[in-house]
Amino acid sequence: MLKRTIEGLASLFSSSDEQAMWRVQQEADPHAFAVLVDRWRDRIHALCARMTGNAHTAEDLAQEAFARIFDKRADYHPAQRFSTWLWRIALNLCYDELRRAHRRQETALGPEDAEAVRLEVVDAATPRTSLQQREEAELVRRALLQLPEIYRSVLVLRHYENLKLREIAEVLEIPEGTVNSRLAEGLAQLTRLLEPEFGDHSTALQPKPLPANAKAHFAL
Repeated sequence: MLKRTIEGLASLFSSSDEQAMWRVQQEADPHAFAVLVDRWRDRIHALCARMTGNAHTAEDLAQEAFARIFDKRADYHPAQRFSTWLWRIALNLCYDELRRAHRRQETALGPEDAEAVRLEVVDAATPRTSLQQREEAELVRRALLQLPEIYRSVLVLRHYENLKLREIAEVLEIPEGTVNSRLAEGLAQLTRLLEPEFGDHSTALQPKPLPANAKAHFAL
């Protein structure tokens, strides 16, 4: 019995997201659900933090995203990539939260939250990361939060999460050409916001694939 249990768990951990989700959908399998949460928790939390600018709110949104995955498991289509469904649910929760914040006439990032996130950046930085690089990353993060949601979401999915244009189109349920145009416009707006701070260095953020050194500025 113990051997079969161990073998079953080993098989579960080596299964694909779609296979694990099938077990959640068909059997409400708590072990399969735990595997999905463990695989995706950090990335979904990071997505929510980058969209809202609030690390504490992001934690609540990430938890809600997984709760919805389980509650709405019957809605999952087996032919669909699990990641596409999860990204979409998490983004919709972020949009709802941003609208609530707007109605409350609050900014998505308060002074205390900004300081908390800034300290996280300093603590997580490697010894090779210069103070200037961390400051530049903070400027980019703040500028990103000033962009409209439609541009912020594609930039986060493309340059933080490294999704392909086709994958972003599937998540957002828009044509791939629209994703491309939103990326170009989002980068153009980001460049304009950063020009007063970066000067000539902001040219690295022109509407084109970001080089490695520019992508470093996108760290939360």
